[in-house]
Amino acid sequence: MTEKNKAVWGWAAYDWANSAFATTVMAGFFPIFFKQYWSAGADVNTSTAQLAFGNSIASLLVALMAPILGAIADKGTKKKKFLILFAYLGVLMTAGLFLVQQGSWEWAIFVYAMGIIGFSGANVFYDSLLPSVAGKQRIDYVSGLGFAMGYLGGGLLFLINVLMTQMPEAFGLADSAQAVRISFLTVAVWWGGFTILTIIWVPELKASTATDSGGFSYITEGFQQFYSTFKKIRHLKMVFLFLMAYWFYIDGVDTIIRMAVDYGMSLGFESGDLIKALLITQFVGFPAAWIFGKLGQDWSVRKSIYIALGVYIFVTIWGVRMTQRHEFYILAIIIGLVQGGIQALSRSYYSRLIPRNQAGEFYGFYNMLGKFAAIIGPALIGTVGLLVRRILTPPNASEQQLFEIGQTASRWGIGSVLILFIIGGILFYLVDEEKGIKEAEYLELNAES
Repeated sequence: MTEKNKAVWGWAAYDWANSAFATTVMAGFFPIFFKQYWSAGADVNTSTAQLAFGNSIASLLVALMAPILGAIADKGTKKKKFLILFAYLGVLMTAGLFLVQQGSWEWAIFVYAMGIIGFSGANVFYDSLLPSVAGKQRIDYVSGLGFAMGYLGGGLLFLINVLMTQMPEAFGLADSAQAVRISFLTVAVWWGGFTILTIIWVPELKASTATDSGGFSYITEGFQQFYSTFKKIRHLKMVFLFLMAYWFYIDGVDTIIRMAVDYGMSLGFESGDLIKALLITQFVGFPAAWIFGKLGQDWSVRKSIYIALGVYIFVTIWGVRMTQRHEFYILAIIIGLVQGGIQALSRSYYSRLIPRNQAGEFYGFYNMLGKFAAIIGPALIGTVGLLVRRILTPPNASEQQLFEIGQTASRWGIGSVLILFIIGGILFYLVDEEKGIKEAEYLELNAES
């Protein structure tokens, strides 16, 4: 294996590693375990709101840190070191979920939120390493490869974790609750172990503007660089438009990832059916993300993103109206076809519009907006659901009435996500790629002169 290919596979290995957290913890077991174990006894819409607001708070903290972290990384050539710092914070917090006792929903939210900070903070630096491991001609393919590896790696461990919960005695475990808690430990080991490949194989090129003055001086320079980058983005019209488009549509994507299982449970579906649907999404997503990467490279990135947005609009409308569990399986397949694709191509498309020698700071803004979007979406679902429930609930409502009202409130909540895809698609239409490339090249040349 050549050093160049080793760097690509080392970079993709981190997606393989950290996707275990995204799959087993964020999308899979945490929402279910939170409702049934840590928040046992709360009504369905209250526990949904607790989970949604927990996601939003964590995302807010990451969003506030992201651009500063990216700027710091560029100024001090510390991308890999910061990736390691945040990745292993996430690893430690994931292992910590094992220790949270039944009924302690506040501690569960706190540890989970810290895990999200580790996961999302590391992604700022992971994304910023993409231009250094892939040339302009291969960047769509390599970005897609990363997501494909993530779906495969995350899916494989998730499959093992699901088997642990369904057959705990075969693994020497007392019950499914213990199996879920042990699964959090397996995610920590998987994430921390495979990250070592990224540490060893991925080089970090020294930026022309970097400084290694030591101590905390690079942090001060990072804050200065953040302010400078903010001023640049204000004048880079195409970067600004794309970031606004991304802000809206990736909100819908992230919200569906984080809240789909909770939504299914609110409709009365069995947790086992929902877990199977997630597994379907993972293994469909593996080849689909790779194919989308090839589409972006050989056909059109813009058209591919539009296809994915159209699918998400269709899925949201269908999701609001679905009543049968087999519909959840069908939607899981459809989402798997486009979820990794829109994430991968958005990441690589953005790389066309920014100066390559300032990737860290610009990807800091990219991740910041993604996390700010993840604040709005879950909070929107939680708020709409609680408001609709309050409006529709009559005095002295029966248990059956409350259940039906809860379902209606959940449908209104998930339906509110639709507007985010529509606004994102409209703004994305306004992005002129050729003009954006010229703006980036001009800024890059000025930075080097």
